[in-house]
Amino acid sequence: MKAIVYRQYGSPGVLSVQDIPTPVPGDDEVLVQVQASSVNDYDWHLLTGKPFVNRATGLFKPKHQVPGSDVAGRVAAAGRAVTRFRPGDEVFGDLSPCGFGAYAEYVAAPQAALALKPAALTFQQAAAVPQAGGLAALGLRGRRPIQPGHQVLINGAGGGVGTFAVQIAKTLGAEVTGVDRAAKLDTVRAVGADHVIDFATDDFTRNRRAYDLIVDVAAHRPMHAYRRALKPGGVCAIIGGSIPRVSVALAAGPGLSLLGSRKVRVALLRANNPQDVAFLTRLLQAGSITPVIDSVFPLSAIAAAFRRFGAQQHTGKIVITI
Repeated sequence: MKAIVYRQYGSPGVLSVQDIPTPVPGDDEVLVQVQASSVNDYDWHLLTGKPFVNRATGLFKPKHQVPGSDVAGRVAAAGRAVTRFRPGDEVFGDLSPCGFGAYAEYVAAPQAALALKPAALTFQQAAAVPQAGGLAALGLRGRRPIQPGHQVLINGAGGGVGTFAVQIAKTLGAEVTGVDRAAKLDTVRAVGADHVIDFATDDFTRNRRAYDLIVDVAAHRPMHAYRRALKPGGVCAIIGGSIPRVSVALAAGPGLSLLGSRKVRVALLRANNPQDVAFLTRLLQAGSITPVIDSVFPLSAIAAAFRRFGAQQHTGKIVITI
């Protein structure tokens, strides 16, 4: 089968299309004929090996040499212990907890990593959902549920995670402010944001507006700045950004949250969480949220897809077709 392989960390140029054996599913696995995948921050960091913490499973070379987290495709075969799927089923999921491998014609994956694809979605749309949609749901479905009329700010609203987060917050009845670069703000408005902020000209932590919930995909600001932008009882959920900033938030957030009612927390992805997957599937089936696809690249042009992603030129998700 054709697959994308990389045997060293580096730029998108280290990715190449190669012929490798088709995997054989284990007893609790299904063999998926991949129709589409997408590009995530996680995929980018595992390609470059930067920051260095992303080499935790392979210090000098990648442990998993066929990358790709998000998958959408058809079940081609099922192991003898598989009970949830049968050949022909259309599925999607996040393979980051179980060895990656979605940038290939076939991948073997545990049945727990997959769910039935929403019938309303194409394979390309479904491939845009698992990791980005899961992060958005995680940030919004926290300890303080959104109530109608709550003021919610999404920082990084024009990316893959952010465009889902804006839509989900609107379905929950929030008044939503989206923050991103100017070139992405028309899309942020189009997916439902009531207000938009160009981060290059306005710092949302200093404009004297306060929010019940801040979901930050970028995490470029110090902890005290988030607290300044929260209402009493408000929560800031950090779901992405640089490793150093997220590490500081993990270390300092609980202590700062003890000082007053404003909370800062880091929400760590629970890939394929059944409750979040069911929640997203309901919204996708109803048409309440729709994946925003920036561009579509064939497997053979994956280096170009990663270059576009690395330049942060995209709005929404970059999808790879197999």
